[in-house]
Amino acid sequence: MYNSDIPSRAELPTSRQLLRSTFIAIVAALAILVTIVLPAEYNIDPTGVGRVLGLAQMGEIKVQLAEEAERDRQMDQNTTVPAPGSSLLGRIFAALVVSPASAQTTSRQDVTTLTLTPGQGAEIKLVMKAGAKADYSWTVAGGVVNFDTHGDGGGKSISYEKGRAVPGDDGVLEAAFDGNHGWFWRNRGSADVTLTLKTSGAYAEIKRTD
Repeated sequence: MYNSDIPSRAELPTSRQLLRSTFIAIVAALAILVTIVLPAEYNIDPTGVGRVLGLAQMGEIKVQLAEEAERDRQMDQNTTVPAPGSSLLGRIFAALVVSPASAQTTSRQDVTTLTLTPGQGAEIKLVMKAGAKADYSWTVAGGVVNFDTHGDGGGKSISYEKGRAVPGDDGVLEAAFDGNHGWFWRNRGSADVTLTLKTSGAYAEIKRTD
């Protein structure tokens, strides 16, 4: 036989207290959803709190990468499948034409200048083969930018580096796979900025994709 203290009816929470606790929990959950989850995951920030906390920028990058992955998927679906027996001709063509063309890209150099208004974003990509390298440097005049160095192609995607409120960057971009590799910048300041990108190396084309 066990001895236990059974709470009296007066000690139990009333229905009104339970309803009030439930209402408070619902309000708290909604507040977390609106101020944290939506900005960080979907770049939806109705209150502005997510941008103050830096969560909206995180959500923006996630949305952008998801859109790029969807574009890659659609491009893969629209790619024409080569007819059987064409692989030999393809290899001969690649040996005679593609390889010499790729070798010529090692001496390519470009200088690209962009002007970004407040809130505006821009994307520049280099068309590169797997393992190809390109030296780069970019600087911002008049402010700073957020950036994401990434690549996509053939159903693959990769993020090399990200930064916030950066006045410039330089280094060597090495393609992890065949495809488009480059940078996305966004001006989060209140004034126009001018961005200058210098590239040189093994890439076949440089293009603006935004």
